[in-house]
Amino acid sequence: MNSPTGAIGTAPLSGGHLADFFARDAVTVARDLLSCHLLVGETGGRIAETEAYFPDDEASHSFRGPTRRNGAMFGKPGNVYIYRIYGMHWCLNFVCTPGSAVLIRAIEPDTGIAEMISRRGTDALPQLCSGPGKLCQALGVDMDLNDRLLDRAPFSLTRTAPVEILTGKRIGITKNAEAPWRFGISGSRYLSKPFR
Repeated sequence: MNSPTGAIGTAPLSGGHLADFFARDAVTVARDLLSCHLLVGETGGRIAETEAYFPDDEASHSFRGPTRRNGAMFGKPGNVYIYRIYGMHWCLNFVCTPGSAVLIRAIEPDTGIAEMISRRGTDALPQLCSGPGKLCQALGVDMDLNDRLLDRAPFSLTRTAPVEILTGKRIGITKNAEAPWRFGISGSRYLSKPFR
């Protein structure tokens, strides 16, 4: 299913604008993040794929309430929550209302590409950031960046023009797997997996 989203902007989201953008329903934020330009230091690109998670969602890390591991997920809107999967890959999430967040699944790389290629060990652009672990490796994201706001270094997030959206089921989960809370830019070559 395709539908437009987003709002045109040229300045990075910060302060009250950041809080207003993220203090909303995670599905709404996940859709509106598509095409936003994300920078981590000198590397980044356009967000191409997202997933939404809620505190009453069995697939969410926040389902059983705050813990030492998920504490950042209960931070302010626009907070960064990072965790590790399979003991090897970092995942980057942006907090919406407390306990809800959006997983950044893929970006279309356009800034600092040489550095991202070096970090990833591949020059295949469509695969450079086409998955949560890949994009974290390319952007140099690890636990040192957990529990920071997106309007503070090294992060920068800028809203851009609307895009057409694809909607589907989330990937790699077994609980609440039918929820249609995965979103991607229609026609993008940089998605982690095709939408069905």
